[in-house]
Amino acid sequence: MRRGRRFLGRSGGAWLLAAVLVAGAVPSSAAVGAARPGERGPRMSAWLPFWGDVDGAYRDALAHADQLRTVSPFWYETASGRAVTGRPGAVRPDFVAGLRRAGLAVVPTVTETPDAPAMAALLQDPTRRRAHVDALLAVVRSQDYDGIDLDYETMAVTGDAATRERVRSGYVALVGELCARLHRRGKTCVVTVMPSHAAFDYRRLGALADTVRYMGYDLHWSMGEPGPLSSKDWYAQILREATADIPRDRIELAFPGYGWDWVPGSGRRATHRTWWEAEALRKRVGAPYTFDAASGTPHFRYEEGGAHHEVWYQDARGVRAQLPLLAAYGVRGRGLWALGFEDPGVWEVLRGQ
Repeated sequence: MRRGRRFLGRSGGAWLLAAVLVAGAVPSSAAVGAARPGERGPRMSAWLPFWGDVDGAYRDALAHADQLRTVSPFWYETASGRAVTGRPGAVRPDFVAGLRRAGLAVVPTVTETPDAPAMAALLQDPTRRRAHVDALLAVVRSQDYDGIDLDYETMAVTGDAATRERVRSGYVALVGELCARLHRRGKTCVVTVMPSHAAFDYRRLGALADTVRYMGYDLHWSMGEPGPLSSKDWYAQILREATADIPRDRIELAFPGYGWDWVPGSGRRATHRTWWEAEALRKRVGAPYTFDAASGTPHFRYEEGGAHHEVWYQDARGVRAQLPLLAAYGVRGRGLWALGFEDPGVWEVLRGQ
């Protein structure tokens, strides 16, 4: 099971609301993704979470506005073809205005709750698909956003090859219609994808979208065995496949700013740890810092309450070890999941290449 990797460990659940959120509009920023005067660094985006210290995450974005081009608030969710809604209390027009004042494009992320058969039926029906595009565009209009980021993962989870093919071809049709209508309005079209997954037609999506964001995290995930969330070998595979299918200037590889705390053999879901939480925990339990050079990630072990724990996460040293792979494949776009999670030293590392 791969779906919902980023959701695992989050607070809250699914909000099945019935109408598109329409809130007061905020003036749009300048052209999305355009280089700023004097800007020479790589293109970078980051997601803004809707839970935890959201104000701290917002301040994190502002503090690094000189490095970021795009911020994607993780605020919206598709419950059905016509229902694309803001998570309760998540949408912050004041954040949108502040990010714009800092010169950042605001491109919110939309996830989905319908499963693969439900999404296949929606995506293959031209009338329902058009209605869904209408709903997504209503989100863009609600705050005059600079575009939209589709992060549809639930639909990718199916063991039925026929359903998966219907999802794959239908999603291309949806993205094509959405991107065309966004482009006519001067907006950007972004898709976020899991790597090496049969539900995504990467070549066709890369021909349609302005940016394809690869989720470069959860190589080992919360319901699996302990291990690095990312690795150099895995990144090489992702980048090799991505650059074979998609123009390099449309690719972004997103780094993790967090980790998982497993109790091996327990069958329990691992506990989500931000870098801050992982480092505080490591120091509290007196565990030595160990760096796995093969993957390029730190980890440690500890005992608590009679249970053995194993924690893998990412920090600035790990990003420094993995980042040269992007240069090797000619990819300058990079992302961060998520603001407020990361080792502060990551920003200087990302500035360097």
